[in-house]
Amino acid sequence: MSLKHLKVVKRMFSTGENTPRVCIVGAGTAGFYAAMHLTKNLANVNVDLLEKLPVPFGLVRYGVAPDHPEVKNVINQFTKVAQHPNVKYYGNVTLGKDVSLTQLRQHYHAVLLAYGADEDRTLGIENEDAKNVIAARNFVGWYNGLPSDKDLKVDLSHSTAAILGQGNVALDVARILLSPIDELRKTDITEYALQTLAESKLKELYLIGRRGPLQVAFTIKELREQLKLKNCLTIWREKDFKGVEEIIPNLGRPRKRLTELMIKSLKENHKINEGDLSQKYFMPIFFRSPNRFLIDEQKQLTGVQLNCNKLMGDKPENQTCVPTEEVEVINCGLAFRSIGYKSIQVDNDLIFTPHGTVANDKGCVSVDNSTDLANLYVAGWLGTGPVGVILHTMGNAFHVAKLICEDLKSSNGLVNKGGFEEIKKALPSNNEIVNWNGWEKINKHEVQQGELKGKPREKLCSVKEMLEIAL
Repeated sequence: MSLKHLKVVKRMFSTGENTPRVCIVGAGTAGFYAAMHLTKNLANVNVDLLEKLPVPFGLVRYGVAPDHPEVKNVINQFTKVAQHPNVKYYGNVTLGKDVSLTQLRQHYHAVLLAYGADEDRTLGIENEDAKNVIAARNFVGWYNGLPSDKDLKVDLSHSTAAILGQGNVALDVARILLSPIDELRKTDITEYALQTLAESKLKELYLIGRRGPLQVAFTIKELREQLKLKNCLTIWREKDFKGVEEIIPNLGRPRKRLTELMIKSLKENHKINEGDLSQKYFMPIFFRSPNRFLIDEQKQLTGVQLNCNKLMGDKPENQTCVPTEEVEVINCGLAFRSIGYKSIQVDNDLIFTPHGTVANDKGCVSVDNSTDLANLYVAGWLGTGPVGVILHTMGNAFHVAKLICEDLKSSNGLVNKGGFEEIKKALPSNNEIVNWNGWEKINKHEVQQGELKGKPREKLCSVKEMLEIAL
């Protein structure tokens, strides 16, 4: 942290022995890990977690695939954080709608923004608004019960679909689409998603990437799961792997293991068997970029036109993707766009970078081009961009929380701040706040409903229903 920053922090605080109040906006992974660090490293601190939904846990609840329950075990850690006597949870409170950033900065000694990335990136190509072109983020929210996505129309009456993108989210989408329905019934996937998937006519699913096998963004765990799916064969294009096997000895260990797994699967040489009606096919293809969606007179998707690419450069990790004049068409009735998430500017005081993140210096945030960095911070995807897994977000949250601790400790005393008691006075009169006890009521209800169906839980997908049970 710069000397200038420290001087500003000291000016912000005054003499006295008031307990520092910290507000964290967003009760997801970054928010909870930051709260964990603050309560462990400050002897006396009050931490308020504000969340726009009545329920906590963000992408752990709404982004992790239902067949990955082990990843959700982190919720047990977060629950202990929320039950700390100095931590308070306030659900159904939205920054930019119910409360402003200015109000939060006025009533807290430090404000940490950790509300993540709520929108998906778009391709910006022709006919992207066609029927049956779906954002992977919305599809994930749909099968996970995110209230804003529960009414998504997912048409699985077509035999062929395509996923544009080759990250872990793309593989999650593929696995859910291709998994045996009896396996999914054991998870906390929503009941309406189960019904739709059970009636699916999907047989062939393409996974399309603009670069080559050596640049895929998915990890070995996700690929291994996909390759082991019952009644699903993986078909690779041999030409996409020209020269790849010779490069393997020079690769770093994670990339080497991943590439070896792809080569092993390639050599199994599966082919489409038209006579086997129970078989499904997963077909990754490389060196292709979508340039437009093809539609019929009703604006219904009929296919994706792709530019064929080639890689330029010597070292695989530094190669760039260059389009050629060759094009290819994949005929399909359904397409998923899976090219990443982005954050949204919920308050006009926030300055966003061209990359869709809050402008910050290692977690410290400036407002309205001010040089005053005091008491405003950012953590998680909102500050770093949507990269990495939970461990990556944890490390970032701990780093920013450490900055907050240092700033609070470096002060000569704190002026009195009202915290949520003052924020509550300015909230709309009809705002129904859900505390941790309210979440526990929702949690209990969901688990009980799940037990009736042999599932870990049956999520409530309506904010109205959540509030009725919580309050």
